[in-house]
Amino acid sequence: MAANGGRVPDFFIVGHAKCGTTALHRMLREHPQIFMCEPKEPWYFARENPHPQTSGERSIEYTGTKFETLEQYLALFAAARPDQRVGEASSSYLWSKSAPARIAQVRPDARIVAIFREPASFLRSLHLQHLSSHDESEKDFRKAIELEAERRQSRSIPKHANWPQVLIYTDRVRYAEQLERYRALFGADQILALIYDDFRADNLATIRRVLRFLEVEEDFEFKQLEANPTVGVRSVRLDHFRRSLRAGETPVLRLARGAGKALTTQPARESLYYPLLRRGVFSQPPPVDERFMLELRRRFRGEVVALGEYLQRDLVSLWGYDALDS
Repeated sequence: MAANGGRVPDFFIVGHAKCGTTALHRMLREHPQIFMCEPKEPWYFARENPHPQTSGERSIEYTGTKFETLEQYLALFAAARPDQRVGEASSSYLWSKSAPARIAQVRPDARIVAIFREPASFLRSLHLQHLSSHDESEKDFRKAIELEAERRQSRSIPKHANWPQVLIYTDRVRYAEQLERYRALFGADQILALIYDDFRADNLATIRRVLRFLEVEEDFEFKQLEANPTVGVRSVRLDHFRRSLRAGETPVLRLARGAGKALTTQPARESLYYPLLRRGVFSQPPPVDERFMLELRRRFRGEVVALGEYLQRDLVSLWGYDALDS
């Protein structure tokens, strides 16, 4: 379908993050009958107020400084052939309250792919991702969840948080509500809800299910892969320095960055400096706080029951919620 002289995607992978969306995007990109845009996550339909704010100002409604017109967004798909299915994968579209209606306005016949993961493990993995991306500064997972009340009031928002709403973690697991927003606007046959466990157990079987849903050739050899593995952040301060140095945020850092490039070669930086810096910044994920994970699972049991009923699948047993009180 064309809009304003460009082609609107035929399908959207709407999330969540840390549920295999990147792996799914990469695998679909290999298929000759499918065109996936780069960057992977335009987030175009989820941006509420894409206007710059003054330095250091972060309200919960802030959605970043990037502004993109519909024409600029559609240009991401200009290279697609007429015979290809066109898609994108923005993990914000599932938890965004406005994205479903905005997508439906320009593409009412779009196909929607959503991926769901057991809530507690999903949020823990999401917290670690936000630490590594600088949206989060609180390293303790429990404390980060406890900060939600303050953050809803635009307080305790990290300086570098590009999209503060991502830090309201528990809003992400309103699964049935999120799915209903799409069901209200798109036909049931236009929505494919996947479970992360199935994708992890057999991603080739899952992707062939997606191909059938998109009505493209299933008989294609894919590579199995895992994208965006969960990592811990060893040093938030060192990570801040690494990012500030790369961006050249101050005259001193710009000078240091320039001197470093002048005194070293690109191969030397790639083989020695960058790996050392990554090892200093990132680490294996910290040990799981099983007590807090149990608290979260008890808290989200209703969400799991509701999603299971919605999908007519026993997620309570699959995710071990039937043993919470045993």
